[in-house]
Amino acid sequence: MQTTSITDVHTIGINVSDQEEAIKFYVGTLGFDKRLDAPISPTMRWIEVAPPGATTSIALIAGEDAPSVGGETGIRFTVPDADAEHATLAERGIHVSNILRWEGVPPMFSFNDPDGNRFDIIEASQ
Repeated sequence: MQTTSITDVHTIGINVSDQEEAIKFYVGTLGFDKRLDAPISPTMRWIEVAPPGATTSIALIAGEDAPSVGGETGIRFTVPDADAEHATLAERGIHVSNILRWEGVPPMFSFNDPDGNRFDIIEASQ
């Protein structure tokens, strides 16, 4: 079996239509930290946001070369209490799905960012 020197996931990119609006949502509404905001060309910026203390960040990708926005991201965030987070996000005006509860599976629900990128929230196993 071959081994790798890869040790972690640093950043996952998602496509957004407007980076400023995305920052308002992720930082202002969700409460994420903005970790990096750097120009990479006269018309493009590299922006990373993340939940406080997280090792993996999300790059907010925009520009002419970015694929279309919206859809399933495959990103799942963990929280200590799915019910409490569900209520908090709903209070902040975020449309959240019903909490799914299956035997043997942690409670989970989904939400979309303003561009229609879908994320899941899963209660961390104790």
